[in-house]
Amino acid sequence: MRAEPNQVHGGEHLGARSFHLAADAGCFADAARQFLRKRGLSSVEALGQTAILSERRLALFCSVRCPGEIIVLAYDLALALRSADATVVGGFHSPMEKECLTVLLRGKQPVIVCTARSVETMRIPSGWREPLASGRLLVLSPFAKGERRVTAELAEERNEFVAALADEVLVAYAEPGGKLEELGRVILARGQPLLVLDSPANSHLIEMGARAVTPATFLQR
Repeated sequence: MRAEPNQVHGGEHLGARSFHLAADAGCFADAARQFLRKRGLSSVEALGQTAILSERRLALFCSVRCPGEIIVLAYDLALALRSADATVVGGFHSPMEKECLTVLLRGKQPVIVCTARSVETMRIPSGWREPLASGRLLVLSPFAKGERRVTAELAEERNEFVAALADEVLVAYAEPGGKLEELGRVILARGQPLLVLDSPANSHLIEMGARAVTPATFLQR
């Protein structure tokens, strides 16, 4: 998957280059199309190279608060994903998710960022310019143009969309009893592979049926 480089200017709004991608497009997984139909959406806002959606995709999540051990493991995981040229999709909103995105964007593999608001008035972050120009970054938003602020409800919906886009999901850490653990139950219920970092902090997820992995074993798959 390669794309012709495009000039991306600093300070430019994402909406200046975005386009609408039909909800029934064949590039979307069945779960993603079902998510969009359930919400009455006929399209999503997109910016970047849609050919990335033809790659096998791994969703990455991590709760806002996480133990120190998870921080180290998650950073090692991001490095492993970059080495494996894995196509990673995420909202990249929590602190650890943002750190992982920074690591991934320094690599050469495709990345999909799903925002929890419309991209209409979002400015292009400096770290996104080169990946967008080289065709290895895709930005998606399943929200209307009027949604200009991130809310807890929109973030929850965005995470559902991220999981629906993916072939498999990897949770670095989910706070017990939190929304991410609840999403994990939904993922398992529909038969989607759910992976978690191998740590005592994730024992509640492993007991649910998630499969434990380490950064090293992920590279060996």
